[in-house]
Amino acid sequence: MIKPDKANPYLIIFALWLLVFAASSQVMIISPILPRISEQLSTPLEALGTLVTVYASMVGLFAIIMGPLSDRIGRRKILLIGTGGISLFLILHYFVTDFYGLLMVRALAGMAGGVLSGSAVAYVGDFFPYEKRGWANGWIMSGIAMGQILGIPMGTVLAEQMGFRFPFVLFGIIMSMTFILIYFKVPQPDVDLSAEKVTLKGSLAKYWKLLKRSEVRAVAVSYMFMFLSISVFVVYFPTWLEETFEVSGNEIASLFLVGGVANVITGPIAGRLSDKVGRKSIVIFSCIGLSLVMYFTTTLITEFWISYILFFITMMLVAMRISPFQALSTELVRSNNRGSLMSLLIAIGQIGYGLGGSLAGPFYVEKGFFSNTLMGAIMILVMAFIVWRFVPEPDGL
Repeated sequence: MIKPDKANPYLIIFALWLLVFAASSQVMIISPILPRISEQLSTPLEALGTLVTVYASMVGLFAIIMGPLSDRIGRRKILLIGTGGISLFLILHYFVTDFYGLLMVRALAGMAGGVLSGSAVAYVGDFFPYEKRGWANGWIMSGIAMGQILGIPMGTVLAEQMGFRFPFVLFGIIMSMTFILIYFKVPQPDVDLSAEKVTLKGSLAKYWKLLKRSEVRAVAVSYMFMFLSISVFVVYFPTWLEETFEVSGNEIASLFLVGGVANVITGPIAGRLSDKVGRKSIVIFSCIGLSLVMYFTTTLITEFWISYILFFITMMLVAMRISPFQALSTELVRSNNRGSLMSLLIAIGQIGYGLGGSLAGPFYVEKGFFSNTLMGAIMILVMAFIVWRFVPEPDGL
């Protein structure tokens, strides 16, 4: 295994970037191909939000389990376990024959996703000094943007031409390449690992100890509202566009490409800027801007071409928030608790994401998409208030 002082930091960033690319793409692809899943598995549209819920629930559960373990055995082993597992489970999507089979493999993928949740961010916190974490997280999280630019368009076209199963197989193959790259090129950071034996009682006590700190509680609740607002808005946004403007899956794919361009441009810039001016102001600004965009979505998009502009702005604001908020979160604890903290935050965030997925379908069918946008706007404003009032900025910024 390569030693930390001999490792290439740019190669590490690329490995984690590829991980984020594949992991985020296999989550985001659900939204644009919901109509294809509904057609090919003969499933009511409002029931498909449960695909988001079951995945998010398993991510949350296994993130809680794996957080203390990652502090004990090291981030590198967790990355290998997670990438290996999710590679296998994504390829299993090829064998799905009914909706309940799809629910099962999404649950399995969620298990592996829970293993990975927070691992890339925690690794950055271990390997890079604080003054460079915004820069590193900005580049790594741009993998989400590239997922929109390449992954989602490719996956949507595959789903249109060959069926909904093939995008998941594609991302499974890419994740297996990530496993190989991490195995050979990504070292275990030179940090103190937890000396405590990992037990259920000990893990729960560790999480409870973290949550007794007011700033950790504030960040945790912020994560829940952040993910809730995203899922309740995004999951049925492509479906609304298809039904309202009678556009094809390929046109929806091009929309995600435009959003990805906004993300990849904004992410690194926001990360570097937050290293200089502080994290909180950027996070709060992006939340307020995003709430306005969400609220006025159904009013402003009167023709499909307008959705390109609005989605570009939406993804720009999302990217502006991600890396500064993650860098802010990693500084709340020392390295031997960082994996537990990030897993806890992701787990709580997934509670919000799963809840949003469950609410999004019934709200969309019964009340229309404006109810989704209104709920999303309110939730993201709640996050902005919590960050402003209760989350401290680390010293030195």
